[in-house]
Amino acid sequence: MLLQELAQSLQGLGHEVTVLTGFPNYPSGQLYPGYKVRLRRREMLAGVPVVRVPLYPEHSQSGLRRALNYISFALSATLLGAWSVPRPDVLFVYHPPLTIGLPAYVLSRLWRRPFVYQIQDMWPETLAATGMFSNQRLLGWIGRMAGWIYRKAQSILVISPGFRHNLLVKGTPAEKIHVVSNWVDPSAYYRAEPDPQLAQELGLAGRFNVMFAGNMGEAQGLETVIEAARLLQADWQGRPSQNSPQFVMVGDGVALPRLQELAAQYRLNNVRFLGRFPAQEMPRLYALADALLVHLKDDPLFRITIPHKTLAYLGSGKPILAAVAGDVADLVEAIGAGVTCPPQDPSALAAAVGALQALPAAERQAMGDRGAMAAQTRFSRARLTSEIELVLQQAALGRS
Repeated sequence: MLLQELAQSLQGLGHEVTVLTGFPNYPSGQLYPGYKVRLRRREMLAGVPVVRVPLYPEHSQSGLRRALNYISFALSATLLGAWSVPRPDVLFVYHPPLTIGLPAYVLSRLWRRPFVYQIQDMWPETLAATGMFSNQRLLGWIGRMAGWIYRKAQSILVISPGFRHNLLVKGTPAEKIHVVSNWVDPSAYYRAEPDPQLAQELGLAGRFNVMFAGNMGEAQGLETVIEAARLLQADWQGRPSQNSPQFVMVGDGVALPRLQELAAQYRLNNVRFLGRFPAQEMPRLYALADALLVHLKDDPLFRITIPHKTLAYLGSGKPILAAVAGDVADLVEAIGAGVTCPPQDPSALAAAVGALQALPAAERQAMGDRGAMAAQTRFSRARLTSEIELVLQQAALGRS
């Protein structure tokens, strides 16, 4: 969605944009309805020309099969890219995966045009943190490949101050690095009015709802949520269920079956799995939450990243419960948009839920107001896509 919004924004600023990508299969690893892998497919999405080239659809926990997914697209884009899209003035390259650096470099050399490399996930740290790869020799090789790509890029965009520091430690020149956060699209994430009928249908009526929305993978460490729910259920045992806290899990991912099994094993009545919803339905769901949860594993990598869900939560005007250390916690605290607690600590998470619930409703409303204001100003799409436009223009002129 971010790339689509960026492409539309650049078009709105008077630029010609063509997207070279693969066939859609994220996050399940299954091709979207209506798609078949073939040599090439052209289409228009939201007014933006899109060219799709073959890949091996996959998004499981298998490191080998995920590598095939990444490498297959890299090879297709390298071999077919130059004959599939018009010659640009500058290439914008979105990472992950790191293998996208191969077609970026080859096409850049072939077209004699610079490329700007945007880093959304830091590799090889992400691979180690999510458990995809643990072989130190392989991780070292991936790290060297990343360094080579950074050297070849004209400019590098990162989404957090922590990412910038990471690159500086690795020896990347400071003048190459630009910190430009992800943004919030106010037409996609906004404060909606609660729908009592929907709350009743989903089992959210009369409860204090702490909602997690997004991918449920290894990086999120959501077993902590199930353990915290177990503590809260024990604490509320024998008390009226009215306004009792519950975790509401929206989305899917490789960890979902394990989380559902654990919740069933503990016989929890305060965890609800709602499945995936279309993006346009999310404001209606967020409106039913009393707080929105961000949780990541306790890993050095996750202290320097800011997941896009954090910004979407800000735009929704709800208090944020940030169970993560580092940049996310700093952001939430600086804005005054919610409360924080250490990650992977069920007792701390349960206590934070209790603390939020104990606050006056007016204070929770004020937290949501401060978050919504930050989304409209500091994290506005118009402001941040204009910053990316400037980096692209400078790169096209041969400057970092």
